[in-house]
Amino acid sequence: MMTLKEVPIGSTVTIKKVCATGPLKRRIVDMGLTKGTPVTVRRVAPLGDPLEVTVRSYELSLRKADAQNILVE
Repeated sequence: MMTLKEVPIGSTVTIKKVCATGPLKRRIVDMGLTKGTPVTVRRVAPLGDPLEVTVRSYELSLRKADAQNILVE
């Protein structure tokens, strides 16, 4: 498994686990990033942070620090 931060642009992956705790985990789950959800990495900002993903038919920007806490397959 790898983290969402490591996924190449254009790839679609499935979330296996959210490894964060406390308020960070709550925020990630509230954005719709839950176990079993397919996520497509659309693009990465020119300086590398944030990255844009498509999840549940909407575009979402995530900091790489947050994406590091999401295990995907």
